[in-house]
Amino acid sequence: MEIYTVTVATGTSEYSGTNNYIFMTLVGEKGESERTLLDNPGLDFCRGAVDTYKVTSHLPLGSLLLVRLEKKRYWVEDNWFCRYVTVEPPGGDKVLTFPCYRWLVGDIKVEIREGIAKTLRDDSLPQLLAHRKTELQERQKTYRWSTWAPGIPRCIDAKTEADLPQDVRFENEKRSDFEHSLNYSTAPFFTLAIRFGKSWNDLDDFKRIFWKLRSPIAEYCMKNWKEDWFFGYQCLNGTNPRMIQRCTKLPKNFSVTANMVQSSMAPRTNLDKELQAGNIYLLDYAIMDGIPTNTINGKPQYIAAPFCLLYQHPDEGLIPIAIQLEQTPGLDTPIFLPKDPPLAWVLAKMWVRHSEFQVFQLLSHLLRTHLVVEVVCVATLRQLPVVHPIYKLLAPHLRYTLEINCRGRTQLLSANGIFKQVVSTGGDGLLILAQREYKVLTYRSLQPHNDFPDRGVSQLPNYFYREHSLMLWEAIHSFVSGMLSLYYQSDQDVQEDLELQAWIRDISQEGFTDLPNFGLANKLSTREELSTLLAVAIFTSTAQHAATNNGQFDWCAWIPNTPCTMRQPPPTDKDAVTMEMIMATLPDVSQSCVQMAITWHLGRTQPDAIALGQYTEEHFTEGRAKELIDKFRTELKEIEDSILRQNEGLDLQYLILLPSRIENSITI
Repeated sequence: MEIYTVTVATGTSEYSGTNNYIFMTLVGEKGESERTLLDNPGLDFCRGAVDTYKVTSHLPLGSLLLVRLEKKRYWVEDNWFCRYVTVEPPGGDKVLTFPCYRWLVGDIKVEIREGIAKTLRDDSLPQLLAHRKTELQERQKTYRWSTWAPGIPRCIDAKTEADLPQDVRFENEKRSDFEHSLNYSTAPFFTLAIRFGKSWNDLDDFKRIFWKLRSPIAEYCMKNWKEDWFFGYQCLNGTNPRMIQRCTKLPKNFSVTANMVQSSMAPRTNLDKELQAGNIYLLDYAIMDGIPTNTINGKPQYIAAPFCLLYQHPDEGLIPIAIQLEQTPGLDTPIFLPKDPPLAWVLAKMWVRHSEFQVFQLLSHLLRTHLVVEVVCVATLRQLPVVHPIYKLLAPHLRYTLEINCRGRTQLLSANGIFKQVVSTGGDGLLILAQREYKVLTYRSLQPHNDFPDRGVSQLPNYFYREHSLMLWEAIHSFVSGMLSLYYQSDQDVQEDLELQAWIRDISQEGFTDLPNFGLANKLSTREELSTLLAVAIFTSTAQHAATNNGQFDWCAWIPNTPCTMRQPPPTDKDAVTMEMIMATLPDVSQSCVQMAITWHLGRTQPDAIALGQYTEEHFTEGRAKELIDKFRTELKEIEDSILRQNEGLDLQYLILLPSRIENSITI
């Protein structure tokens, strides 16, 4: 008789425990143990419990291969979340850890493997090969590709979050917080919205909703939003820091001339000299041209497709020097300049910032982070078994992404969603905008070390987003490369990993469909290619998402700075701009309340956030992998300290990419 000591760890979130029967069978190379009911005096499998039991076998099992867990109903159905199982063989041999981290729903039987990561070539035993195959077959039935809309990345086959398997759903605490936080943020505005249901009277009126939900940057924004230097700062470190690009030649349809902007130039220089010197930059919102506009409460909304020329002034910093609000020049499309009447210049900048709201929410945030990572998530669940090192590496960075994306499709972007209620591109416009961006999306642009030089912005001063992104990219890429070196000794190992090749085909052929110029091959040939792809996935789901999501309340809470919609068309006469025109154009009271509430709801720190590099689920159990994780955490701490030192003494601090404030995955 052989006696094994086993421990079983139950999840720590609400309702993780169970009163159902739990049976265990140990599966070894030479046979199986007794099917054992795990039952101690008192309550077993309570939330957060780590329970110890004895499992016996009449015959030696040899090397342990699997732990089989069975849950059987007792009185009522009661789901159970198992974190892990450890097994101490007889004779005091090394304790083996079997990570689980999954829900057992209904009467179910699951088999989990010991935690050492293994690629397909590392397994030779028929039982383990069969286990890998069966696991993937079951997951491919559970996680299926679907097309939410043509012309954008494909997604998980789930109409709502309720259709998702329990393993990828929010924990109960997360679900409750998510659903209650929006009510908390909107409740103070209900009376105000009813009482003042039309336009505001003047800009100071926006302060009426700026009293409960606040942040230091939002207050700074309220005080400085009219300043040209502040406008330029947001192009570098605001919610959409990838829009700006160096301008070496003015677009033909941008009718600005050197004489128009001469008064904005430093002494003894001109526009041509500054273009050659690399000090002129451009925001081009051509992608907005011709997008269908929303109708809200029977009233049409309006959009623009601006050009904005910026100048890196030696004394004033990056400042806007010319704005054209449409892509087609003409008598009704004036060039707005800083020397124009102040209200005209302010309104022109508002129109640029309004376009910024649409682009950052739908393209930089939704498409380039949420939807890109969803493709990686679905392919990983379909093609990589849990014992695969790439699954273990990616799993913490895919937490909650499927549910938040399902909620986004149903609650934000649907025909009756929040965007339809308050955003100028709500309805058909948002989808057409996303389709346009998807056509020109490139894999190269998702890699920051390529993106910055490609946009010609590597030398822009005070571009904190760039500096911090590159530090994080290097740390992530180094970490990933180190982990891969543990499991792939050569490029040939990558090429011969059939599961890995099926994974990249699912990403490139099933997820990113109809993208001939995307630039991601349908096979992986080298370790460096794999390292880069994994770094892209992790960087996008962590740092890049944080850069576009976490500051949206800061920059959008003061409505005139980044309005979600415009209720009048762009001005055609600079001298005719009045405060009444501006107030009739900006969001009304109701729209303003919703904008402030939703940006707070989506941009706030999540109460169950797991910071970048903090892996609460121990998927890797081998020592060398743990050492690399510890090294990664050390590098992130050094980056954190560097960013904090850089921000010391600054009135306007850029702390969005502090590693401690970056979530490990897209959860909001």
